Amino acid sequence: MRNKIVAGNWKMNKTLEEGKILASEVVNMAADEAPSDVTVIMGTPAIHMDAVGKLVKDAANVAIAAQDCSAHEAGAYTGEISVSQIKSVGAEYVILGHSERREYHNESNELLAAKVDTALAADLKPIFCCGEALETREQGDDVAYKFVCDQLTASLFHLSAEVMTNFIIAYEPIWAIGTGKTASAEQAQLMHAEIRKHIAAKYGQEVADSVSILYGGSCKPSNANEIFAGADVDGGLIGGASLASRDFIDIVKSF
Repeated sequence: MRNKIVAGNWKMNKTLEEGKILASEVVNMAADEAPSDVTVIMGTPAIHMDAVGKLVKDAANVAIAAQDCSAHEAGAYTGEISVSQIKSVGAEYVILGHSERREYHNESNELLAAKVDTALAADLKPIFCCGEALETREQGDDVAYKFVCDQLTASLFHLSAEVMTNFIIAYEPIWAIGTGKTASAEQAQLMHAEIRKHIAAKYGQEVADSVSILYGGSCKPSNANEIFAGADVDGGLIGGASLASRDFIDIVKSF
């Protein structure tokens, strides 16, 4: 059985007090309503992690994630956050390779491979993002599939089969985020299936079947059930809807 996961990515939103209120609501609602087999993750800004970490400490199925980490373990890297700092506040996960980091900070596949290694060495679980932009998608499905699979090859395929077992990948259809275009549940499932097939070709079907692949498009309570019904869709990486506790928990309940 693959892990079912719904991870929120707050991005650069919420003051510290607002974040504490949101996290408290999520923890309480998850305790009352979340299915026991779904892991709920809040990806908070760095300034929130200590406070939110305390709130989730005793929660059975709620955890926190950093939104990024440095490839360096420590040193003169102003503005960066290290894996040891992330671990020190109780975080278990780190989001790596998000499309906004790739675009706005020019993060390469090679840099992301180094970040993955640094995170894993600290016993942090990466939520590794991949996805294609509109110009790539418009060249056809096969081109899009190859682009995404090449991202995975470049950043992850140096890892052992043991490390790849139970790994977490989030597929972002960048072409359908803020462009006015929509990715259907069928398109999400097809890409997730291609990702799993690509992993199976490298590591074998057993490892591929253990990997949780999350959908990182525009997922909300009104479409989560249809998206999560895909055979290869194991949950979601949620943006805007994770900023409202009711919407977020309704997505958690959509399996």
